[in-house]
Amino acid sequence: MNIDIRVQQEDFSLGQEYDRIRTDKTQVGAICCFSGLVRDFGDNEGVIGLELEHYPGMTEKALHEIASQACNKWPLDSVLIIHRVGALKLADQIVLTIVSSAHRQAAFAAGEFIMDYLKISAPFWKKELHHKGGHWVEQKDSDVTKLEDWKTPKGP
Repeated sequence: MNIDIRVQQEDFSLGQEYDRIRTDKTQVGAICCFSGLVRDFGDNEGVIGLELEHYPGMTEKALHEIASQACNKWPLDSVLIIHRVGALKLADQIVLTIVSSAHRQAAFAAGEFIMDYLKISAPFWKKELHHKGGHWVEQKDSDVTKLEDWKTPKGP
């Protein structure tokens, strides 16, 4: 199992990262990718960009812990998480997760799990920028609920 965590200002190429995960992996039957983008609305309309900050060292450690939890829950071959920080414009890529597994259900579930945990557990601070300034985005109850759903045992 391979875990690759990167926090960076530079953009990334989904195609290059996908190819890197896929190459020489005859045991992989599914690759699930998610890319998050900067959109023109958030807590309010009229978002013109984002500013993302993190705590170097702590953030990478938290992302690695999330990926490790996913690897313990599902039979995964590899997990890649790239998260950008700094000033981002509309339509810029913010985050990329790629999960590979022998089975699609594991890849889908692990990808969703990683994003749900990342939104709540990873130490990032996101500021929505508007023409008249900006504001720091707070945790949303819906994101906390999704995280709690993962902790609740599912019946048969």
